[in-house]
Amino acid sequence: MFNPSRLLSVVVAAMLVAACSGGGTASTGSSNSSTSTASTQTAQNAGLAVMVSDAASEDWATIGVRILSIALIPQGGGGHVTVYTASSAAPFTNLVMLDQLDELIGNATIPVGTYTGAVLTVGGNPSDILLTTASSPETGFAAPASTTIPSSQIQVQHTQGSGANLTVPVTVNFDSPLVVNASETNALDLEFNLAHPAFLIEHVPEGSGPTIWTVNFDGPVRRIPRRDLTRLVLRHTYGEVMSISSDNSSITITKEFPVEPPTNPETAIAGTAQPTITADAVNGTLLYDLDAKTKSVIENFSSEMSLVGKYVRIAARYQENGTLVAVRIWASSEFNDVWVSPEGHVLHVNDSTDVVWIENESGHGIPLTVNVDTQFFFRDPQNGADDSKPIGTGPAFLSSKDLVRGFKVHASVVDPLATPLVAQSIDIETAVYDGTISAPDMTGFTYTKKFVDVNDDYVHTLDYVSSETANGTDDSGNAISGYKWWDFAYPTLLTDGSNAINEFISATNGSVNFGGTVGTVPSYGVSYAIWKDPADSAGWAAYASVLTPAKLPLATVALGLMNNAFSVMVAGGTDAVTVDVSTTTGSATLVYQVDRTNGIVTVSPIDITSSAGLADLKAGLAVGAPVKVYAIPQAGGTLKAYVIAYFTGEMPSE
Repeated sequence: MFNPSRLLSVVVAAMLVAACSGGGTASTGSSNSSTSTASTQTAQNAGLAVMVSDAASEDWATIGVRILSIALIPQGGGGHVTVYTASSAAPFTNLVMLDQLDELIGNATIPVGTYTGAVLTVGGNPSDILLTTASSPETGFAAPASTTIPSSQIQVQHTQGSGANLTVPVTVNFDSPLVVNASETNALDLEFNLAHPAFLIEHVPEGSGPTIWTVNFDGPVRRIPRRDLTRLVLRHTYGEVMSISSDNSSITITKEFPVEPPTNPETAIAGTAQPTITADAVNGTLLYDLDAKTKSVIENFSSEMSLVGKYVRIAARYQENGTLVAVRIWASSEFNDVWVSPEGHVLHVNDSTDVVWIENESGHGIPLTVNVDTQFFFRDPQNGADDSKPIGTGPAFLSSKDLVRGFKVHASVVDPLATPLVAQSIDIETAVYDGTISAPDMTGFTYTKKFVDVNDDYVHTLDYVSSETANGTDDSGNAISGYKWWDFAYPTLLTDGSNAINEFISATNGSVNFGGTVGTVPSYGVSYAIWKDPADSAGWAAYASVLTPAKLPLATVALGLMNNAFSVMVAGGTDAVTVDVSTTTGSATLVYQVDRTNGIVTVSPIDITSSAGLADLKAGLAVGAPVKVYAIPQAGGTLKAYVIAYFTGEMPSE
């Protein structure tokens, strides 16, 4: 069976800031921000901070990769300019923890000039990939819950080197050159689109033999624009405090990465980045001393000299000039104490017992009791005052259904040694609703989401954000207000403005019907929500939505390819459905040949804009052949194919 991880993306993002200026997404579309430098450079260099991010997965607790280096390609030739190199013990980055977040992994200086591409190098050995299934994956997932996939069942595509020194260099050619100069801010954003069906593939053979999990970095990488760094939501940063500035306004830390998979007690791997982070002199920074079990609000570090040498966990945001400002800081002399703070996706919410279960990266749910003192925060970095104040307190926040399964959170506990653990605060980093879309109208629409555990099911109606709400920029840098959405297959084709809601209604009215027990396949989507102003009936409102491919089981070809269309049947269905294929350059359907021979799975892209590639697809779509289709239902009852996978060699099973 060919089945990708569900709706994942990883972004390597960077903001190159002018030398004199001083001084983290379905990615969430083209209007999110990037990164920045926090130091002043010479006139011939600009600062570069490198970050990674991704989106949610219901099936995985850990997708860990080792990012070894990142380099830019100068125009006109010359040596590559390295902007990030991992430490000798390259840490794992767990992409599942970066649900629409960015994590600072390094910083560097970079010569001014023009760059036409980038090379990202990741570890290519099976041991450089960590795959741990979620504690409650989707029905039919090809691995048991809370299971670490053995290295013997992981295969990495397009490796170089030999023995235990395999790497995968991924070259990304920019659509337009990146010009870095000393007079303006320059942004770079490279996205590993893990939602791409060719990124993580499972192949379950029809006969005997193990399931093979194939990781493919070549193809699901692109550059997308990000401009407003103040909107960037950063994952909590771990580090060791190295010093406090002479004016007491800031601390400098050495970036630390938790060991993956986690140890007990958890230890850290030192990174190469040493960011400077200031206290919030306007709104105040909440400082939690985990050793003394105290909480205070600080505007500078004049009374906090004891922080030097301690481990910290920091929720921070970027200022427009590229400086990092601490919203909340947790400090301890032991790394394990700042790490023992459940982080992950909400797994269960029981408003009868006031217990929230948060899934950690080992695939286990950590229960947290919510009491009257528990504070809930929503990360809203572009609004400093809102970012620093709670949106709710106590069990009432649970009973109002404002926290559901799938939200990405990072919690802090009153006492890490207590039983049960009691939540002191819960940072909601991303509020995501997804599932089938129904009843769209001019005020909102409804999501219906089904889980393996029916107690987690929800039917939730989301309003659109108001037309006056600032909502980033479009690809040309123009400011956006109000609701926006895009098709997963075409993330750069953003729909916004006065007609965005009307077009969303039209786009989500399509469906296809396979008959039988399968029946109608509706429209699917994922929406990102923000917390509305209390004056406007506090609650969540959708600021952006992504139409996602329908979840179709493995199909068989009912009628072969003819005039850029073919038809398929699925198990349990009685009717064939037409699948439309595009061969237009720039918007062509992505096609992959998946071959399993002698236990080796090979994924090969097929260019169907060429006559040879189209002929290969036609041969692969013989009547009765298994095929995996990722497509959007259309109003006429057909499927518009985004990705097609056909198979050779040993066939997959359902």
